[in-house]
Amino acid sequence: MARLIKGVQPERVAEKATRIREEIAAAAHRAGRHPDHVELLAAVKYLPMADLGALARAGITLLGENRAQDLKAKADAYPGVFTWHFIGQLQSRKVRELLTQVELIHSVASDSALEQLGRHAAPETDVLVEVNIAGEQSKAGVAPSELAAFIARCPVRVAGLMTMPPPVVDAEANRRHFAALRELAAAHDLERLSMGTSQDYVVAVEEGATIVRVGSVLFQ
Repeated sequence: MARLIKGVQPERVAEKATRIREEIAAAAHRAGRHPDHVELLAAVKYLPMADLGALARAGITLLGENRAQDLKAKADAYPGVFTWHFIGQLQSRKVRELLTQVELIHSVASDSALEQLGRHAAPETDVLVEVNIAGEQSKAGVAPSELAAFIARCPVRVAGLMTMPPPVVDAEANRRHFAALRELAAAHDLERLSMGTSQDYVVAVEEGATIVRVGSVLFQ
């Protein structure tokens, strides 16, 4: 089980963020893309609330949280400081609460979530649909073959797709999954792609990511 990351230093985080942004920019250029089209999101599931201020001082303001209750507590503790995205497994009973806290939900993947969005979200609300691109039994997400029908049932705007491919030692092993998600997004005329984490964000950017979700590589 992962442990909380404590004692985050703003200067150190700023240095790492600069390096990560440089790597993102280089990857974007290799792919013929503009670096400004890629957002760096700090995944703060394992970061204590008290250390979030270090991120703000380091110039990082886009944060992602995996747990709805922790997101609310952290957002309430730093009002107006950060923009929040929800990146964890989405429980339908949390949808209404999250809609008041976040700019974007990355992990819409069930009909029960669609039902709650229909009840509580404005039609112009943007969401991302989570796709189980690698077909892993242990992971949530819509199967690629079912994506078109799922998008058609969604009562709000689907702005793009998200995926969490398998953990790997070599980032290249996930390139095919990122490429497959990019092709799915293109087939459905979707622009936003949330893919790539600390283990493989460079490859994800090369394959079209517009949001990368980094945690340990930024803090440790």
